Amino acid sequence: MAEPPQPPAHRPPGEPAYWLDHPGNVDRLVWTLYAICALLLGIDVFVHKHGPFAIEHLFGFYGVFGFVACVGLVLAARALRVILMRPEDYYDRSSDR
Repeated sequence: MAEPPQPPAHRPPGEPAYWLDHPGNVDRLVWTLYAICALLLGIDVFVHKHGPFAIEHLFGFYGVFGFVACVGLVLAARALRVILMRPEDYYDRSSDR
């Protein structure tokens, strides 16, 4: 009989092991996510769409659109960070007035 997988050794002693500490559980979670995505993409063939634009009727359009929108949001946030970023000691310097 095989032994259950041991949690990583970098955990401090006495700290409880959580279910995501086991690499096998993380792998199962990722593969479950892949399966759900594949299932939803497969269902897209059978769903009749009523969108006003012709591009909305393409196979997998909403998944691709969501991915591109998410990447665009991340890139916009990175650009906004450059504009809004303050020095590390910004609040320390402003209280010395």
